[in-house]
Amino acid sequence: MKSGILKLVFILLLGFGAAQPALAGEDIIKYLRFQHADKNAYGILDGATIHEIDKAPYASPKPTGRIYALKDVTLLPPTVPSKVLAVALNYRSHAGNSGAAKPELFAKFPSSLIGDGADIVVGKEAENLHYEGELVVVIGKTAKHVSLADAPAHVFGVTAGNDVSERGWQFSDSQWLRAKASDGFGPVGPYLVRGLNYNDLLIETRLNGEVEQSESTKNLIHNVAKIVSYASRYFTLLPGDMIFTGTPGRTRAMNAGDRIEIKIEGIGTLGNRVKNH
Repeated sequence: MKSGILKLVFILLLGFGAAQPALAGEDIIKYLRFQHADKNAYGILDGATIHEIDKAPYASPKPTGRIYALKDVTLLPPTVPSKVLAVALNYRSHAGNSGAAKPELFAKFPSSLIGDGADIVVGKEAENLHYEGELVVVIGKTAKHVSLADAPAHVFGVTAGNDVSERGWQFSDSQWLRAKASDGFGPVGPYLVRGLNYNDLLIETRLNGEVEQSESTKNLIHNVAKIVSYASRYFTLLPGDMIFTGTPGRTRAMNAGDRIEIKIEGIGTLGNRVKNH
């Protein structure tokens, strides 16, 4: 991305802030949501500098003229979604032959979301806590009964996510709500990125620096367009809503003090530490 406020204005005047199909190979733009002092705001990242915008990136924002150093802010989940959906068993390396003929959807609460650098705070009763590194889709335009061909036009961009899962609860409870949607069980970030070919991005998960998962999104059983189209049959997807697309490979337990990192090509690294309360 070319540096400078003129580039920022050019991006916004072209309508990159409005929902439209992302064009891989065009400008890759990193948006973020951040806290500075007692203020929460959205911005566009240019190197280590944040150019503030006056509203969410998919809502036709304008630059405010205020700038911040990335090192001086706290990163927040990149949107404030009305709903958070997720897809189970969406890589053969994770599901084996049990991958479903249609996307298997479940829900996480928006209150489960935390940003890059925040602690995953759990009680002592969470005895088998696992990471799940995932590509997360962010909706940019209201979607209801969207066709497969039209689905990409409703995707604003993508971010990284960790579908934290308490395996004991997941297998003992009749619903996955407690296991998947508890507070802090949805780290997302660090940035919302537009312009990537999200159908072929490398996901890498590291636990305390050791690579645990490594696979491309090209191996999704149900790709992004199919997930968005299918979900829109049953749920009205609103701008800012998130969809976790599934995790590859195997997972294992995280414990208090462990650091978990989800790195996705073109997006960056989402890092969080597990902490007992």
